[in-house]
Amino acid sequence: METRNDRRWWILAVLCLSVLLVVVDNTIVNVALPTISRDLSASTVALQWVVDGYTLAFAGLLLVGGNLGDRLGRRRFLQAGLVLFALFSVAAALSRGSGELIAARAAMGAAAALVYPATLAILNNVFTVPRQRAMAIGVWSGVSGLAVAIGPVCGGVLLRHFNWSSVFYVSVPVAVVALIAGRLLLPESRDPKAGRFDPLGALLSVAGITLLTWSIIEGPRHGWGSATTIGGVLGSVAILSVFTWWQARRPDPMLDVRLFRNPRFSAASGAIALAFFGLFGFIFLITQYFQVVRGYDPLRAGVATLPFAIVTAAFSPVAMLAMKRAGTKIVVACGLALMSAGLLVAATTAQDASYWGKIIVAMTLMAMGLAFTTGPATDAIMGALPPAKAGAGSAVNDTTREVGGTLGVAILGSVLNSAYGSHVLTALTGLGAPSSVASEAGQSVVAGLETAAHFPPAVQAAAAESVRQAFMTGLHAGSFVAAGATAAAAVVALAFLPARARSAHTAAGATGQSRSRTDRAVSQLPRVTAG
Repeated sequence: METRNDRRWWILAVLCLSVLLVVVDNTIVNVALPTISRDLSASTVALQWVVDGYTLAFAGLLLVGGNLGDRLGRRRFLQAGLVLFALFSVAAALSRGSGELIAARAAMGAAAALVYPATLAILNNVFTVPRQRAMAIGVWSGVSGLAVAIGPVCGGVLLRHFNWSSVFYVSVPVAVVALIAGRLLLPESRDPKAGRFDPLGALLSVAGITLLTWSIIEGPRHGWGSATTIGGVLGSVAILSVFTWWQARRPDPMLDVRLFRNPRFSAASGAIALAFFGLFGFIFLITQYFQVVRGYDPLRAGVATLPFAIVTAAFSPVAMLAMKRAGTKIVVACGLALMSAGLLVAATTAQDASYWGKIIVAMTLMAMGLAFTTGPATDAIMGALPPAKAGAGSAVNDTTREVGGTLGVAILGSVLNSAYGSHVLTALTGLGAPSSVASEAGQSVVAGLETAAHFPPAVQAAAAESVRQAFMTGLHAGSFVAAGATAAAAVVALAFLPARARSAHTAAGATGQSRSRTDRAVSQLPRVTAG
């Protein structure tokens, strides 16, 4: 039994390495965008889609990827996803035009949609003892949060020594290690009663989630009140409503939508969505603050966010221990409240604030809050499902992360741009700039600083300071919006999220039925020793 347990933790290490690979790729490319723009003559719109193409394909295909893994084998899909991810990473590195790079990034996102849900589904089937499963999910959640924050650091290190292709080539050796280790260690598992594949359900889920994600991504460009944005959101709601109706009447649905009647499942999903709304939105704001306002280079800006990653990784297992004592409700609500407090600190931080003062306090509070929210909420989602449906549950968990994060960047970016644009217009026209020049400066803070550099020498410093102050106004406004969202989520968690699973006996029974099968699979794995 001891060896078996040791082997489970080796399995967790392989799953975490796979998660690290696909989540880091969400953020590592950001620091390479200026270089890509120069080398490939890529427009601003093209650069946005280098980032968003990955997110769009990833979010749109997660539910189908999780369902197919449940049906055909989770290890098989995890390994196939890693192979494809490595191949498409090489294709991205070899791209000679922005169109090729965007296509390769979208293909990488599709491959990631095979990998990510399989990791949590395999974890759920290997760690059948509730206490061990909670700790494993805590580690998995910590690595997911860590990966988001270390992407810019890795990218900064690579770009200091190599060209932009290195941020894609680096995925290949990591994927190879995960593949070899996974082949030796990971057990195969699937849903023995999967029923027939549902092509209509798959099509509806991909169309609905992709249209929703696209509408969110494009919202700031077209305008939140535009016909394109409103039509896209309403269209996605209509498609997902049809998907829900179709799934409710099928005997073997891709996703049992009745699960959302379980407040433990639905409230936990909402908590994760809003936690990642705050996380991705905050990282979007703070990286610009470090690079544009404080003048950090990409590597230093990435290193400046490392405390966020370290605190998240350190407190994720602690959150699972706290959940065992206090219950899911209190821990998740406290986590969201901590995130809100951190965002409020960020919303009151001055432009020249000491890094080791309010900035580090804001990041620490947010990181602790993320750790106390995501692990227990993920455990609640997975605990509401039988092990056979772990892939579908994992896909719901992962989709809420992606959609929540995409909303965070889009909405907080829109708030930032709106507040910044109006303030910089007033400030620069007050310094004597024509309204057309001030409007151009309002397109972005980078454009604003470039415009300020062309002012007469006597007012250049004042113009640059006005641009930075306008950016801080936008950062404060965006932080207040995120703080309000996470605070509201904390209230909802207190009101609707049960402290513990309703039927411990049912959960134990489901666990017991699968335990013998999983234990037999794990016992047949090759022996692995630490040294």
